[in-house]
Amino acid sequence: MRVGAIDCGTNSIRLLIAEIEKHPAEGTHPKIQDVVRQMRIVRLGEGVDATGWLSQAALDRTFEAADDYASLLKKHKVKHVRMVATSATRDAGNRQAFIQGISDRLGGVVPEVISGTEEAELSFLGAAATIDAAGSGRSLVVDVGGGSTEFVLGDDNGVVASRSVNIGSVRLTERHLSSNPPAEGQIRRLVHDVDAAITTVLDSVPVGTATRLIGVAGSVTTVTAQALGLESYDADRIHGHEMPITEVVSAARELTTMTTSQRRALGFMHEGRADVIGAGAQIWSRIAERVSELTDGRITTAITSEHDILDGIALSVAASRK
Repeated sequence: MRVGAIDCGTNSIRLLIAEIEKHPAEGTHPKIQDVVRQMRIVRLGEGVDATGWLSQAALDRTFEAADDYASLLKKHKVKHVRMVATSATRDAGNRQAFIQGISDRLGGVVPEVISGTEEAELSFLGAAATIDAAGSGRSLVVDVGGGSTEFVLGDDNGVVASRSVNIGSVRLTERHLSSNPPAEGQIRRLVHDVDAAITTVLDSVPVGTATRLIGVAGSVTTVTAQALGLESYDADRIHGHEMPITEVVSAARELTTMTTSQRRALGFMHEGRADVIGAGAQIWSRIAERVSELTDGRITTAITSEHDILDGIALSVAASRK
C-alpha cells in the first residue's frame, strides 16, 4: 500500500512517501519501503516561544515547502495522506491560518494538530518498527524536536507511558543561547531547564524501569554523525548505531562549543540546523546522562534511530486503511 506522511514541527517539515507491507508476519511490524523521503528546514516555530504567534515569514516558508510536497504526492499517485503538526502549532494563537493554508495546498488534507501524547506514541511506533525491540525489556524513546521533546516508554506490548515537555532546539536556543559558541552560564541555564523538564516527565513516566535508550530526530542523528567523525551524512551508518553515553556527551560538547560557521562547514550538517544544534545537542546529552543516573547505571549506551514520528504516521495511515 502506498501512503504519504507529512510531519511539520517547530524547525522542519518532512515528507515520506512509502510502500507499506499489507500483511506482516504475526508479531512483527509491517515493513516500510521508502519511495521519497525529504526534509525542509522552514523554522515554523521561529519566535513562538516569545510571542505565541506564527510569523507570516515562517508561514510563507512552510507553504512553499507544502506546494513542493503536493507536487510529489501527485507525481507518485498517493491517495492516502496524513499530515500532523506538533509543538509550534499547538502553541500558536493563529494556528488556523496555518491549517487553512496547508489544506488549500494539499487538496483538502487537513493537518492534525496532535497532542504531545499522540506525538510520543507515533514516535515510538516509528522507532520500534525499525529497531528490533523484541525481548529487550522496556525501551525509552526520546524524540528531541525543535519546540518539544517526547519521552515514551514501551515494550513488546506497546506504549507503557509517555510525556511531552517544552524543551527543543529552537525553543531553548531562543531562550538561552544568545551567542555562538554560547557562554558557560548560558549552557548552565539551558541544562537547568532540561533537568526541570525531566523532573516533570518522572511524574508520569517511570524512566528508571527502562532497559535501553533510543534517540530519534535531527539533533540526535547530528550528534551521532559528529561522534562517528562522518565527512558527509550517512543514514546507513547512523541508523542503529549504539554508543556509550560518554561519547554522546563528548560529541554534544564539541558541537556546542563551535561557532555557527564551524558547524556549517561540517559535511554532515543539514542546512538550517547549524544555529540551533548547540541547544539540541545539549538537550540530548543531558537526557542521556540523567537516564543513566535514573537507571542506576544500568543504561550506559544510547541507540540512534533514523526512523521516528514520520514512519509512525505512515504506519498509522496504512493501519487505518486495513
